[in-house]
Amino acid sequence: MDFFPRVIFSFKAFGQTVEITETVIVTWFIMALLTLVAIYSTRKLKTLPEGLQNGVEIFVEGVEWLIVNTMGEKGRGFIPFIGSLGLFLLSANLIGLAALRPPTSDLSTTLALATIVFVLTQYYGIKEKGLISYLKGFARPLPLMLPLNIIGELANPFSMAFRLFGNILGGVIIMGLLYRAAPVLIPVPLHIYFDIFAGIIQTFIFIMLAMVFISMAMD
Repeated sequence: MDFFPRVIFSFKAFGQTVEITETVIVTWFIMALLTLVAIYSTRKLKTLPEGLQNGVEIFVEGVEWLIVNTMGEKGRGFIPFIGSLGLFLLSANLIGLAALRPPTSDLSTTLALATIVFVLTQYYGIKEKGLISYLKGFARPLPLMLPLNIIGELANPFSMAFRLFGNILGGVIIMGLLYRAAPVLIPVPLHIYFDIFAGIIQTFIFIMLAMVFISMAMD
């Protein structure tokens, strides 16, 4: 099992070599799949939901309940973001069941997602409190805490990224080694844990941290 994602193809652009890895290909596939599902499930909305629309509404209501109970009423505006983030992460983490390498086993993907959360955290913190008041918050409860508070804030995206990356990559490597040792007889419980249980748990942890960090910045 390769530690880094394989390069599918490369080309020259502006004198530089551009490499398209399997992470990019699988990410494009997930994005296209989620887009098609979204279009199909909302093209004929009914007052009395049924079929796929019913499942989508249950998901949206679940995300709304989670956000309101975590961030309060002020968090309702984050339903589209948290819902989309959760859907992408869940799909990316579980794509290993289709014998594809999860994009979240690539540090560049998890760092990108964590960076988005970090930027939103700073933006909404400043928007809610004002720039001066937000910056003063780093010097609380004591001015001596300023360096530690800044370091802690900058460490948040790296903590989120490496936690998700490490857990998903660990599962990919372990299952890859097991398949090499026993290509046919792979215990189902291991698939349930590394591909399903861990994927769902890591998705939940990531979106919970995103909501907590944004909410704390706004309080």
